[in-house]
Amino acid sequence: MKRNELTGSVDRRAFLKISVRLSALMGLSTCSIPRVAEALAEMTQGNATVLWLQGQSCSGCSISLLSGETPTPVKLITQYISLAFHQTLSTATGHVAVETLNKSIAQGGYILAVEGAVPAGMPRACLNGEETFPDQLMRAARNAKAVLAVGSCAAFGGVPAAEHNPTGAISVPKFLASAGIQTPKILIPGCPAHPDWLLGTVVHVLKFGLPPLDAAGRPKAFYSKLIHDQCPRFADYEREKFARTFGEEGCLFKLGCLGPITHADCTVRHWNGGVNTCINAGAPCIGCAGEQFVARTNFPLLPKDLKVAARDHE
Repeated sequence: MKRNELTGSVDRRAFLKISVRLSALMGLSTCSIPRVAEALAEMTQGNATVLWLQGQSCSGCSISLLSGETPTPVKLITQYISLAFHQTLSTATGHVAVETLNKSIAQGGYILAVEGAVPAGMPRACLNGEETFPDQLMRAARNAKAVLAVGSCAAFGGVPAAEHNPTGAISVPKFLASAGIQTPKILIPGCPAHPDWLLGTVVHVLKFGLPPLDAAGRPKAFYSKLIHDQCPRFADYEREKFARTFGEEGCLFKLGCLGPITHADCTVRHWNGGVNTCINAGAPCIGCAGEQFVARTNFPLLPKDLKVAARDHE
């Protein structure tokens, strides 16, 4: 994003360029471009405060956010959003970091992004400043404009909530519902979540309010279609040209691809700066954006398990 060297203002042409891209990725009409540009302007003026909390997670969604291309991670954090608090990215430590978090919660009016599941059965499994994550999440959610459950762990429980987990981990929406907190919730599943899904949702909340959501609470702009229906190997599926081993050409269904039951737009959005996707790289979709991802101990992840899952699905 170019800035005028004298005034420090953001170049209008750059605004419009990214506004066109964001409007397209959110499925908005061209007449929405000026409003998206306004939202970006508000964001660069520090009016888009985002509070980011981390529960039981691997920080993968934070890493994914830092792998964004347009805008770049530095521009996203320094120009587009006012990141009030983030455990992983915070330069402050100890009581200074805790005071920053508490001050932000007291002021309210932010968008709360939550990464990771909630250890409901073992609250002290996740502490920040001697406060349990469940207590901290309740405080922060009450004063937020909206809560974004970022990643499959936050949205559905994910790995921490898998069968036989010892912490009693549950998803963020389920926990907040049990606590009676009515703040609007938006699920952005994926392991990890794509940076576009997060940025597009933040922009929509700022300028248009809550985006249209599906029955699971996910933005329809990103999760309305099946991976299968957008697959570059869909023609192979229709011709019943199936790959029998990894590395072969053809549809990956018989190797356990879960694209037919997974809603997301990975195959048309691409990852790591638009470089590739799982299926384009020859790997089956493992359904990481779905509700059942790793929920059971027999969830297929290894090649041999994928083949068994495919046979069972037939």
